[in-house]
Amino acid sequence: MRADIFCRVIDNYGDIGVCWRLARRLAQGRGWQVRLWVDDLRAFARIQPGIAADAGLQRHTGIDIVHWTSSPPPLEPGDVAIEAFACDPPAAFVQAMRARPPVWINLEYLSAEPWVESCHGLPSRRADGLVKHFFFPGFTAATGGLLREPGLSAERDAFQAERPRQEAFLRGLGLDDAALAHWRAGARLANLFCYPHAPLAALARALARDTRPTLLLAPEGTAPGLEDAGGGALRIARVPFMPQPDFDRLLWCADLNFVRGEDSFVRAAWAARPLVWQIYPQADDAHLDKLEAWLGRYPCPPQAQALIRAWNAPDGAAQAVAAALPAALAAQPWSDWQAAARAWDASQAARPDLGDALADFCAELARKR
Repeated sequence: MRADIFCRVIDNYGDIGVCWRLARRLAQGRGWQVRLWVDDLRAFARIQPGIAADAGLQRHTGIDIVHWTSSPPPLEPGDVAIEAFACDPPAAFVQAMRARPPVWINLEYLSAEPWVESCHGLPSRRADGLVKHFFFPGFTAATGGLLREPGLSAERDAFQAERPRQEAFLRGLGLDDAALAHWRAGARLANLFCYPHAPLAALARALARDTRPTLLLAPEGTAPGLEDAGGGALRIARVPFMPQPDFDRLLWCADLNFVRGEDSFVRAAWAARPLVWQIYPQADDAHLDKLEAWLGRYPCPPQAQALIRAWNAPDGAAQAVAAALPAALAAQPWSDWQAAARAWDASQAARPDLGDALADFCAELARKR
């Protein structure tokens, strides 16, 4: 199958993160010929070394990459066209699709809301005769599942079982001897990848007062000024932006992951460690309904749910985080949260991954033509 995947970068790295994982999954896992159209190559280059931010056409790991500009190149459609998150392919490309219609997929945003099950896979016929099908990632058998590479669990389990490998990896990210000594002495390792409005000061104060020390890692450019919030039981260190396989390993190293958006959220879930999700904010706080839908499925203890809600609260978040964090990190809730993270990973890993589900869905639609 020859596929075009279209990606407009809106959430900095989440959109391209999902699309790049999907492109690799289809190319390497299913043998598809994939072209990835991206409008912001600079964001792409930050998570994938070797991407040229000024190239109109380039190839990386067997995938053709097209810089999606206002004047896109006149390329012929393949067998499948996948627009990520309703981004609308170029008008000229859609015009070319009418001559030989591909399977057209709108890959939707991830949601745990019940209504996505009834919409997953539905067709939408346009006035020009082209048909677009909606494909929803999700957490149930009635959705498209989550992106997950074969062998990921085994690779993660082996890495998490070998402390020296973790230390070598963290040292390779630039952590100094003092930070590593803090971690070796029993400090909790936490990752922080958040939006600018996150209640960072409240988080830092709560961790600084906690009975267990914490080593908090944050990517360069995220949470500016965070270093000034260290002290007490809290030590803060910066890590560089990194390729996606290394980001996975960073999540695997941590005891607790604060993540944002969609791609990082799913990868943190595959770490089988407690996570706090900062969902992408939407108008009229519509994102909070999506958050509640996920919390209704995620089996973490009430104290952890309270922390996740506080982390996403539009008002009064600082005070709520200050109260919720110590409660969630107390011995019994923390143990329950760790068990819940492992159970959630196991239940989701038992389902087909999104890459295979999407490939099979497209193949079946193509067969019926």
